[in-house]
Amino acid sequence: MKLREFFDINKNVAIAFSGGADSAYLLYEAAHSSADICAYYVKSDFQPEFELDDARRMARELNVTLKIITADVLNSKEITSNPTNRCYYCKKRIFSAIIAEAENAGFNVIADGTNASDKASERPGMKALEELSVRSPLREYGLTKDDVRRLSREAGLFTWDKPAYACLATRITEGEIITREKLRRTEMSEAFLASLGFKNFRIRSLGDTAKIQIPDNQLAKLISLKNQITSELKKYYSSVLLDLEERI
Repeated sequence: MKLREFFDINKNVAIAFSGGADSAYLLYEAAHSSADICAYYVKSDFQPEFELDDARRMARELNVTLKIITADVLNSKEITSNPTNRCYYCKKRIFSAIIAEAENAGFNVIADGTNASDKASERPGMKALEELSVRSPLREYGLTKDDVRRLSREAGLFTWDKPAYACLATRITEGEIITREKLRRTEMSEAFLASLGFKNFRIRSLGDTAKIQIPDNQLAKLISLKNQITSELKKYYSSVLLDLEERI
């Protein structure tokens, strides 16, 4: 079965749109169907600005209406205490906000970009989606991450090779309190490394220490720019470490 059949069956769909590859392809299929659709992006302290920029660009290119909702994820102790299942509480809050807006606009189906490669055991947030009756068409139609990238490339979507990007909260050690300051320093530091051409990396927070995780094929470049990188990151952290185990 083809994904577009989902939109043949469901004619009124609100799509949770993150700006990433999966939800972008879902939105592409929706935009080329006869369904009545609208994309909803939730802006919070957990999302870097470039994600919103990408979401706006994709919505323009697909000529889809994009609604931007603001969610205060930092006023919930269940989220900021950063427990193992933090993602569950965060998804519950974010998707509840989308559902409220979408239902008020007359949409009766809410869909997200979870794909068939995503394992429920590794993603506590998927439990929240199930409880809220959010549909995941990519997953339902058996489309994996590789399928999404291939089909997105064939469709000419600029997101086809966009690196997977977990939210900024994932950079903070489990159990460590999440604050706006910690999130912003992560965003600024990662934006700096991205400006130097690095890809598929993470900067983890260990208290007041930055731990850089980067693929092996970029280590030599990182070392060659060591002084420049250290100088910039120490504007935000007391020390900078390099993780030699590749675990992005």
